Amino acid sequence: MGEHLLTLAIGFLAQGFFSARMLVQWILSERAKQVLSPSLFWILSLAGAYLLCLYGWLRHDFAIVLGQFISYYIYLWNLKMKGVWRHIAWPLRALLLLTPIVAIGFVMENAGEFVDRFLRNEEVPLWLLLFGSAGQILFTLRFVYQWLYSNHEGESRLPAGFWIISLVGSLTIVAYGLMRLDIVLIVGQSFGLVAYIRNLCLIKNEKKRERLSA
Repeated sequence: MGEHLLTLAIGFLAQGFFSARMLVQWILSERAKQVLSPSLFWILSLAGAYLLCLYGWLRHDFAIVLGQFISYYIYLWNLKMKGVWRHIAWPLRALLLLTPIVAIGFVMENAGEFVDRFLRNEEVPLWLLLFGSAGQILFTLRFVYQWLYSNHEGESRLPAGFWIISLVGSLTIVAYGLMRLDIVLIVGQSFGLVAYIRNLCLIKNEKKRERLSA
């Protein structure tokens, strides 16, 4: 019981960081009347990813762990683009860079146990694992898209495509959370839906203003 409560606490704290990043981004964007990509958004993203990956590990949920691994280094890239990375103390930078590598090494050293715990989990049928993993991959691809777009533009930005992928991916993860009876995923993703839609509205309004002023 105590372990279960600790796992839930870690999961809710992770979602708290993710919700906070959306709230910060939302408020700052509303003030500017355009969609922004603030540094704090990426800092909170990194903190949330750390904790949610731990939550997924404790839940023996491969779909959750996979999603965080894909986007992790993109968060670091955005911090570099924002000029934040160079201000982080080198021991912390080393820790942030090496954590996923160490985790992968641990998995490879204990491959049999990993397969039994995560891919042969009796609580998560294979079809549901595939569905959840597809949702996490789709949701995480928004950051791959954001990285490609920002790299092309030469600055960290959150374009319309990012929010569209976020919306579709989030709905998929909510469905997965409902089937898994995972309150952490359901609550965490439901909050973001409002912010995704609002950011799309801000982008639409911004483009409308640009057309009128042209």
